[in-house]
Amino acid sequence: MADEPLLTEDDETLEEAPRDAVEVMQARIDASGVRLDKALAEAFPALSRARLQALLADGAVTRDGQVVSSGSAKARSGLYVVALPPVAPATPQPESLPLTVLFEDADLIVIDKAPGMAAHPAPGCETGTLVNALLAHCGDSLSGIGGVARPGIVHRLDKDTSGVMVAAKSDRAHVGLSALFAAHDIERTYVALTRGAPAPEKGRIQTQIGRSSGDRKKMAVLRSGGREAITDYVVQQTFGRPAKASNAPLAARVACTLHTGRTHQIRVHLASRGAPLLGDPVYGSGSPSAPVRAAVEAAGLKRQALHAAVLGFVHPVTGQALRFETAPPEDMQRLEALLADL
Repeated sequence: MADEPLLTEDDETLEEAPRDAVEVMQARIDASGVRLDKALAEAFPALSRARLQALLADGAVTRDGQVVSSGSAKARSGLYVVALPPVAPATPQPESLPLTVLFEDADLIVIDKAPGMAAHPAPGCETGTLVNALLAHCGDSLSGIGGVARPGIVHRLDKDTSGVMVAAKSDRAHVGLSALFAAHDIERTYVALTRGAPAPEKGRIQTQIGRSSGDRKKMAVLRSGGREAITDYVVQQTFGRPAKASNAPLAARVACTLHTGRTHQIRVHLASRGAPLLGDPVYGSGSPSAPVRAAVEAAGLKRQALHAAVLGFVHPVTGQALRFETAPPEDMQRLEALLADL
């Protein structure tokens, strides 16, 4: 079921495909009794199954010159032609915004996201997002996700969390990256500056995380329900003399490795261990000691002290092993330097 060469205007089969297509692909499929949409996804690995289902519904797929439209039907042997319509413009508008690009090729882009930039548009935050910036930066190099000229956001960082993110530029990369994240086959390490320190100094936090019953805008560790969340952590450095009441340091630098990717996972997990992130307006319950408060103010930290420092994965198209590591932004670096003097 390997892809055959793209058709040209001299190929007769092209005359039987929609005329407004900008690209036509073909592959011969031998009947195997599987669903048509599954067989097509195997024959055309650059297109996602969802994308192929939409193309089938639009009448953009033919078998031996006859339109086929039911993805749930059994595949039949023949020459299948897929006509890709022009990529629709994205709803978000391109915006020329500063981006720190760590890696880019035809299929994906890796950036070091600055704090204060949301990953994608949402109510109340329709502009100035990473998606807007990528639309401008990538331009015509976006082959489109699901037929739309937009980057594929396969994972998110909170607006005020900085660090390494990857986005897909093509359908095949979007499918592959999504599979890697779903299987947790990704290396992800974050650096956090916390009030106090979790105990013991190294361990695993494994809980269920879901919406808080007391505040639906917050996430919480749940006794039942929710989704499994696993975070490994290690205290890399402590700051300040231990408080007499708890015998805990005033603050700490903690490295967290994610094995799942739940909303606010690190913020919730560290707070559940009595070591919330410094500067966290949502989960930072309780006030740091006076010296730590002064350090936060002097550093100019206006967000949770969390940075996605490491992202490693296998390129879903080329098979290349990729690993990226960046230092925290200046606000966290200033705060850490001030904490070291306590």
